[in-house]
Amino acid sequence: MKETMQPEAATSSRGAEATSKKEDRGNDNKKDEQVGGSMLEKFFVDQLKDIYYAEQKLAKALPEIAKACTTEELEDAFHDHLRQTERHIKRLERVFDIIGKEPEGKKCEAMDGLISEANTIISETKKGSMTRDAALIIAAQKVEHYEIASYGGLVQLAVTMDLRRAADLLDKTLVEEEQTDQLLTNIAEGYINVKAEQEGGYSWSKQKRSGNEPELNM
Repeated sequence: MKETMQPEAATSSRGAEATSKKEDRGNDNKKDEQVGGSMLEKFFVDQLKDIYYAEQKLAKALPEIAKACTTEELEDAFHDHLRQTERHIKRLERVFDIIGKEPEGKKCEAMDGLISEANTIISETKKGSMTRDAALIIAAQKVEHYEIASYGGLVQLAVTMDLRRAADLLDKTLVEEEQTDQLLTNIAEGYINVKAEQEGGYSWSKQKRSGNEPELNM
């Protein structure tokens, strides 16, 4: 005669199986920590690699961007930022050394896209125009904002993980990125945007003159 498993026995079996799976997952997590560090460490290193690639990519792109500028002031600002970017790369290498890792870059889709956008601006704006400079400032500030977000996050993670020396180095770069962003704003507002505004009329101005301005339904 077949024996039938009682409900209590079935429940006990399922409970033992769940406990076994939980223990397996715990063992896997311990193995991961032993092999590659904690998940937070892995993410921190991953983000270091991302910004390391991004800074190297920017360093290669800045000379051509500077060459395309109309005004000497903006060209000089880009050359200054190139030297600054080279310092940022060296600081990142020191951070890698602090955590016992070899400096290594990981493809940064964001920076690739931002550099591509700057190149598109150069190809689509008139050489020698103030509009080109106004557009390049915006493209450069998009880069700065990405870097500010990246370094700001890395500083906080370094503090959380008690990497004080690394946090100090990353914070120095963060401050410089913020200063560069403000400098670009000052250059744009100083006179470049005003000069660019004088390089042609607007399509909506023609609509006003012809009486075809669309009504706004609020």
